[in-house]
Amino acid sequence: MRAAAHRTLIWIGLSLLFNLVVWKIRGPDKALEFLTGYVIEYSLSVDNIFIFVVIFQYFKVPGMAQHRALVWGIVGALVMRGVMIWVGIELVQRFEFILYIFGGFLLISAWRMFFVEREPQDFGQSWIMRVCQRAVFPVTPTFYGEHFKAKVDGRWMLTPLALALVVIDVMDLVFAVDSIPAVFAITRDTFIVYTSNACAIVGLRSLYFLLARMIERFIYLKSGLAVVLAFVGLKMILRDLVEIPVPISLAAIVSTLTITILISLRATRKREASQRDSTP
Repeated sequence: MRAAAHRTLIWIGLSLLFNLVVWKIRGPDKALEFLTGYVIEYSLSVDNIFIFVVIFQYFKVPGMAQHRALVWGIVGALVMRGVMIWVGIELVQRFEFILYIFGGFLLISAWRMFFVEREPQDFGQSWIMRVCQRAVFPVTPTFYGEHFKAKVDGRWMLTPLALALVVIDVMDLVFAVDSIPAVFAITRDTFIVYTSNACAIVGLRSLYFLLARMIERFIYLKSGLAVVLAFVGLKMILRDLVEIPVPISLAAIVSTLTITILISLRATRKREASQRDSTP
């Protein structure tokens, strides 16, 4: 936990230093856009952690192997998100009305996040697992350290860690459908959109190991993320009627997340205290 906290602070510090570089090269407006996009992506990446915990529990991935899976998962996410951002910005530049579609999609995502209870996922029955099981390479039922493949009885086989990596990248792609359009509400500068995504993603591994054991304490965080998505969606839909400056957007997002985190910690602390008092 202590090492993960240190690494998390280091990645945040490096991202803020990069923000200063953007300020120096591109000016204060672009720097503020980067910071707002980074806050959006970093906060929404917390939702990824909920899924990563379930994936590692389902595949029973050992602790050290989780590090390797997350490293390569981040590499895959950087490539896939780069393609998605390029395609998204090309579409927006050619067909600007797509922003209204993105805004409506974010409102739907916010409604589902706020009102629909997510069921524990059975990855064994998912289409991802069915595709993996029908792939050319057979899969060994046991882990071989941190390796994604192993030679068993003279033939190469994938390990369960490789399947966990595939599921992680696919699920990140699913979450990127929410997070990338959210940044389009702040800027359509390809450089700013991608670098804010990249800075948020590279710090995801240390953030996972920091929050994985205490994720249950953030009981209202998903509600806060839903409010952020709804705010960004409305900003996109009403952009022709009401122009919300980037500083106000940043202040609204940060204050929403801060309030929900503080309320969550306070509520769980009271619950734990009452449970201790009721224990004979």
